[in-house]
Amino acid sequence: MKRTEMNTPRMVSRYGSLRTQLVIEGLLVGVFAGLVSVLYRFALEQADAIRNAALAFSAGNPLRMAGWFAVLIGLALLVTWLLKWEPMISGSGIPQVEAEIAGYIRPSWYRVILGKIIGGFLCIVGGLSLGREGPSIQLGGMAGKGVSKKLKRFRLEEHFLITCGASAGLSAAFNAPLAGVMFALEEVHKNFSAMVLLSCMAASLVANYISSGIFGMQPVFSFTVDSMIPLRGYVYIVILGILCGVLGAFYNKVLLLSQTAYKKLSFLPQAVRMMIPFLCAGVLGFTMPEVLGGGHGMIAALYHGEPALTVILVLLAGKFLYSMVSFGSGAPGGIFFPLLVLGAYIGGAYGTVVVDWCGFDRSFVANLVIIAMAALFSAIVRAPVTGIVLISEMTGSFSHLMSLATASLAAYIVAELLRSKPVYESLTERLLAGRDVHIAKGAAGKKSIITSMIEEGSEADGCTIQELGLPADTLVVSVTRGAEELIPRGQLKLKAGDLLATMVSERDLAAMESVLKHKVSFEEE
Repeated sequence: MKRTEMNTPRMVSRYGSLRTQLVIEGLLVGVFAGLVSVLYRFALEQADAIRNAALAFSAGNPLRMAGWFAVLIGLALLVTWLLKWEPMISGSGIPQVEAEIAGYIRPSWYRVILGKIIGGFLCIVGGLSLGREGPSIQLGGMAGKGVSKKLKRFRLEEHFLITCGASAGLSAAFNAPLAGVMFALEEVHKNFSAMVLLSCMAASLVANYISSGIFGMQPVFSFTVDSMIPLRGYVYIVILGILCGVLGAFYNKVLLLSQTAYKKLSFLPQAVRMMIPFLCAGVLGFTMPEVLGGGHGMIAALYHGEPALTVILVLLAGKFLYSMVSFGSGAPGGIFFPLLVLGAYIGGAYGTVVVDWCGFDRSFVANLVIIAMAALFSAIVRAPVTGIVLISEMTGSFSHLMSLATASLAAYIVAELLRSKPVYESLTERLLAGRDVHIAKGAAGKKSIITSMIEEGSEADGCTIQELGLPADTLVVSVTRGAEELIPRGQLKLKAGDLLATMVSERDLAAMESVLKHKVSFEEE
């Protein structure tokens, strides 16, 4: 269910022509979001190079090492200042995008872009275990918002363009246009309408062209897995999926606990709390440098180096703990890529055991590394289709779809049975519960658009518009069924899959959302 403010006179006449217009505007968003995401990706690559050079220069020299720790303290102070200047750059950025599309927050798009790029650069120079993909999604979303502001679009269109930008941001970050589209639909917009699909596809493809033109068209991971998994091996894939489901639920719990732990240190100044992950990075930089940064090098070492099981487990534990320390601090950066690294090492450890104990060929490990990344992503984010497509695009191979789907489904079911909330849903709730977050509220005279999909099995499935019991002043703007837009008369019978757009005044908003929650959505008693 999506809520959007509107000016009444022009909105109704333009709503029906949005689909074509949004595809064209999606292309424009793709250009802007692609350029911003590519700039961020380039900045983080330079940050990695700077950090590695600094560590190599300082290693073994006590005076230089002390100087590097002083630099890390300075970086922590700069990041703290940025967070005070623009609080919405904290964390991955995906919860901020989801909260804005839901209508709760309205950050300044250009401040977020500027602060996120600088903050992310500083964090990766310092070595924090944070990913670029969540921030790229937020940067893309803010680029879409910027395009909307410049074109003076309505809030409904703005939310669509933010979704397009989020899709483009992920596409540019991973060279994964299909995953960008799926993530925007499955996680950000939570709506599979043709209007969203086509505009996101346009934005995602354009952003991918820009990213590929600068960084090349090769996949993010240079994996070559020629052997297929035999059918007798699928029982081990199901077991791996179950394991990832349990570990994914554990990951989500510890991640939230890490944020809680930092909040309990509220008696310390924010700058001091921010120094914790940076100083940890200094220690790890001279003892376990592999766990610093996003972790791309860790996956390459796992795939090409075939480390011993003990080494895999030590690096897995180190990466997990330091990722919690880094993200819990609220520093600008995401969990997207680090969780894929953790998934790869879970698959590597599990695969090593299976190969050594069950007599499979060594190539089986490489398959399980890929499968575990998708399974852990599915358990943590609860977006299995995105995980399957993402890993396929990142590895440049779609030959593992059956095994990826099997493990991802098993992980998803286990995480659901353990009642583990999707990580971004939990993070969004915490974001909105924060004191510094402004909840967007409209005046009584303003109108809002609420778009909602009629779910199969819901009370609204099969009833007429007039039987919905909508507030008296509600205007049903549009009913879209597939590619056809129907005239929203009172006797029109609604069907599962219909996209219902209604206009309601702010004073009736709560009543309207209550009706839609209980009648449009399907919830088992």
